[in-house]
Amino acid sequence: MVTCYHCGEECDKTMLVHHDKNFCCFGCKTVFDILNDHELSYYYDLEKTPGTTPQQHKEKFDFLKNEEIVTKLLEFNENGTQVISLLIPAIHCSSCIWILENLNKLNSAVKTSQVNFPQKKVRITFSSEDMTLQELVMLLARIGYKPYISLDDANKEETNTDRSLIYKLGVAGFAFGNIMFLSFPEYFEVNEFWLVRFRHIFRWLMLIFAIPVVTYAAQDYFISAYKGLRSRILNIDVPIALGISVLFIRSTVEILMDWGTGFFDSMAGLVFFLLLGKFFQQKTYAFLSFERDYKSYFPIAVTRLNRVKEAKIIEEQAQVYELKKGNRLLIRNSELIPVDSILIKGNALIDYSFVTGEAEPIAKKSGDQLFAGGRQQAGAIEIEVLKPVEQSYLTQLWSNEVFNKNKESTYESLTNNISKRFTITVLVIALIATLYWLFIDFTLALQVFTAVLIVACPCAIALAAPFTLGNLLRIFGRNQLYSKDSMVIEQMAHIDTIVFDKTGTLTTSAKNVITYEGIVLTEKEQSLLTSTLRASNHPLSRSLYAILDKSNISTLDDFTEKVGDGITGVCNNHQIKVGSYGFVTSQKERGNLKAQSRTTVHISTNDEYKGCYIFYNEYRNSVQEVFDKLKVTAKIVILSGDHNGEKKHLTHILPEDTTILFNQKPKDKLTYIKKQQEQGRKVLMIGDGLNDAGALAQSNVGISVSENVNIFSPACDGILDAARFQDIPVFLSISRKGICIIKYAFIFSVFYNGIGLGYAITGNLAPVIAAILMPLSSISIVVFTTISTYFIGKKLNKKQIL
Repeated sequence: MVTCYHCGEECDKTMLVHHDKNFCCFGCKTVFDILNDHELSYYYDLEKTPGTTPQQHKEKFDFLKNEEIVTKLLEFNENGTQVISLLIPAIHCSSCIWILENLNKLNSAVKTSQVNFPQKKVRITFSSEDMTLQELVMLLARIGYKPYISLDDANKEETNTDRSLIYKLGVAGFAFGNIMFLSFPEYFEVNEFWLVRFRHIFRWLMLIFAIPVVTYAAQDYFISAYKGLRSRILNIDVPIALGISVLFIRSTVEILMDWGTGFFDSMAGLVFFLLLGKFFQQKTYAFLSFERDYKSYFPIAVTRLNRVKEAKIIEEQAQVYELKKGNRLLIRNSELIPVDSILIKGNALIDYSFVTGEAEPIAKKSGDQLFAGGRQQAGAIEIEVLKPVEQSYLTQLWSNEVFNKNKESTYESLTNNISKRFTITVLVIALIATLYWLFIDFTLALQVFTAVLIVACPCAIALAAPFTLGNLLRIFGRNQLYSKDSMVIEQMAHIDTIVFDKTGTLTTSAKNVITYEGIVLTEKEQSLLTSTLRASNHPLSRSLYAILDKSNISTLDDFTEKVGDGITGVCNNHQIKVGSYGFVTSQKERGNLKAQSRTTVHISTNDEYKGCYIFYNEYRNSVQEVFDKLKVTAKIVILSGDHNGEKKHLTHILPEDTTILFNQKPKDKLTYIKKQQEQGRKVLMIGDGLNDAGALAQSNVGISVSENVNIFSPACDGILDAARFQDIPVFLSISRKGICIIKYAFIFSVFYNGIGLGYAITGNLAPVIAAILMPLSSISIVVFTTISTYFIGKKLNKKQIL
């Protein structure tokens, strides 16, 4: 097997030998020459076969001639210097980083370039006097690093990074450390030196450090508690705010009255650990987009045809938002149709798989309607706009009310649920203990009341969930499941119904299973078939050509292709037809065949029907194993936009009681999930394309399976790298174990609170005991949750179910 020196692909179709190295195409050879001529061949020393095969990009980036569009894309444009950040999906290794950061050696107009590897972006500073943005993008495309530029990029708004949590965490940490340091003499009862000179100074310094902790660092907890009480809801922030308030007020009174040091160290430590947990919870994967809409998939601009005097037609690059009804557009091969339109000229072969889930391209003739989101696959076509982009079919996928639904508001978190009971219990105990001491010793009543609220502050409960779920977020991310937030993991733990899309989710787009039914072809017929398929660019032709023997390829005497029907090849007076059944046979034979529900390619030689190749999508590795594990804890459903041609094939790998529904439109999928939820079921939807967007948003948890996590993923709660599909049961199992860890942490919290309450109720809560108990409970919860999540996370590497 010969592989390409540049990209590592098999040289099955062509093999070019250049400088004693093998290349699969002229594109890879050209990139090698570019790097070699500029003395950048070190690129190949860093990684073996690091490159990607460059594609043809003629006229692909014509929209970058439009100054208005360029201005929106640029980050900086002044005095002949321009700066832009571009998403490069092909970035994958150290060679990629090295070559992209050495672009100035390929073109001196590039001043600097810096790669952000996690985000797969490169920030380039270049001279606008020596190079245009289009030329820069074409340079990247020529060396195999084509940027991904979408309509969303041209309409992005300036966003200010919210650093308030970091500032609050810094204030709380600084105060906590200093207050602990100032409290050491009190802890160790260093009476001589402490008592004589510095006791009052240290205590007042503690008060000064504590004030910004309460007024600034902890303000979110007070605001949340106030809003909760105003809405008659006892959330977890109510007892936290009450505990912080009591700690601060009692400590301030002790210092003002010179009674003691107070509990400022415990208060600052509590706030610091709470904010640290929130920081872990919020530190998700900012380079992923979980809220994508149609703007993420549409091109920035398209070619608009304008008719001027003397019937002359000029081409111009127009922004998609400027398109109006009646405009004529030129859609080239492989370009996306951005608006609902009518086909005017050309052979249209439209791939709607990204919208409908139907894998087979559809042929259209002049006068037929084309919907937004389809991709042209058979040369250039001319279309006329029916509706502007905001009113097109694809945008309607986001008009459903489900996309405006906040999933968190419909799910009562485990922490808030427990905090209601905890808050009421603590307040009842505090009141009963206070009433008791009012009759026994009036002077101790207030001390007991505040002591109970201090020691029973639910710090461990508040820390358990954010630290556990925050750790799991990072563990999932390292294993290519990128969750939107911690609420997703809580919801995953309660899933009892799992709905899968088929095409692109259970199947991989890279391979097909192809079988042949019919009369065995002779050696000459096989050679003619291979030679004919080689001349076609149709996806099914390419897939079939890839599996056939290529040893006897000959030059055809004649080749014709009828878009949507098939191809014809002639060699040495022998004719072969490849395509639909109606194309390769006579009208009479066509009537005798039952309607085909499978994806097939039929063959006839010299007008004699031979048989057909049947295409089955190849299912991802371990699909059957995944289903066998999932069926133990959940109901499994398959919703597919494809026809039912593969139903028999699919039932062999699915559990017996699996529900399988075909011909499901986007709205059908959404409706099915909604009905399941109305029956009280918790639904996990796993899909891929835009046709799954509504279902992903409606479900309790929506996960998008993606071959490239940085690009095509609809609005969802999580993005799963397709390579980790087999780990779906493990992710669900770890989610359930994560909830168990939180519950165990609650038990530990109750244990600590029980010990502290014993001291508080009896009036024996000394400052040193509170100073030890409260930080110890917080630290122990952090350590326990961190270690526990680490051990259950290791199961992902072992590919085991807990």
